[in-house]
Amino acid sequence: MRVDYPTLHQTIASLTEGETDQVALMATVACEVHHSDDRFNWTGFYRVVATDLLKIGPYQGGHGCLVIPFARGVCGAAARTGEVQLVPDVDAFPGHIACASSTRSEIVLPVFDASGALIGVFDIDSDQPDAFTQTDADALTDILHSVFAR
Repeated sequence: MRVDYPTLHQTIASLTEGETDQVALMATVACEVHHSDDRFNWTGFYRVVATDLLKIGPYQGGHGCLVIPFARGVCGAAARTGEVQLVPDVDAFPGHIACASSTRSEIVLPVFDASGALIGVFDIDSDQPDAFTQTDADALTDILHSVFAR
């Protein structure tokens, strides 16, 4: 099953309308995205909790790393640079943190609030190599912006 981004976007917009609590929004987005596509093995947020530090937030899937510094891994790179990280082969990514040994590819998107402040990153892991495309990055960026930057 491949994600239908227009339908997913509409579903998430409907479910989150009027909600302002970031954790509730993150939980809803993680759940809906995770169950939208067979490629998505682990789907969740890492929240900015201190200067240069991410802590695990709402997620779907097996356990994740509890704390990730901005200086380490794919999530740290997304937080540090403010740019989407599309990683076709996690073993080739310098400093990759293996929270799950089954992960083969990953996409991590920075999440900004309405003021433009980084509030976290949205991480999706796949047990398939090269599972993510620029289409995924663009559609997920649009969804995150519509939920968290409104």
